[in-house]
Amino acid sequence: MKFVPTSIPDVVLIEPQAFSDQRGFFMETWQLEKFSAAGIHANFVQANHSSSKQWVLRGLHYQIRQPQGKLVRVLSGEVFDAVVDLRRSSKHFGKPVVATLSASNRRMLWVPPGFAHGFLVTGDHAEVSYYCTDYYAPQHERSVAWNDSVLAIQWPLPPNVQPVLNDKDAAAPPFADIEYFP
Repeated sequence: MKFVPTSIPDVVLIEPQAFSDQRGFFMETWQLEKFSAAGIHANFVQANHSSSKQWVLRGLHYQIRQPQGKLVRVLSGEVFDAVVDLRRSSKHFGKPVVATLSASNRRMLWVPPGFAHGFLVTGDHAEVSYYCTDYYAPQHERSVAWNDSVLAIQWPLPPNVQPVLNDKDAAAPPFADIEYFP
């Protein structure tokens, strides 16, 4: 397993080693000792799985209390994944990290607590799995506008294509108006 640093050191791109033969492939997606050695100390308590059509954008989501660390992986299809540092004490506060995750590149992304997370489905369809370090708490769930000009995330939408959003994400407040972490 290869742990690749990003522009924000706490966010880590993980490249598992796949062993392929005529039957298909096998790969390890979580191993406590390897992740701990890479500085990722996670105790997962919940696993989630989403299925989305092309141009669906989910996010940017976070929980202000019971913040969740997430290990994100694409099981089928491809997504453009984005995270934003919401920790005021961080020198990377307000900065995004983006990565393409797909079933074919098999990459995973570690999103630590204190970050907003979202993704855009860039292929026809995507199945996304993510393990979380705390339970979903809807009373603490928050969102930030996916298209906030301060964050300036360059979502790979074709010209004249708008993302498919749920009502909550369409009404998400701008970065300047959200709750942050200390």
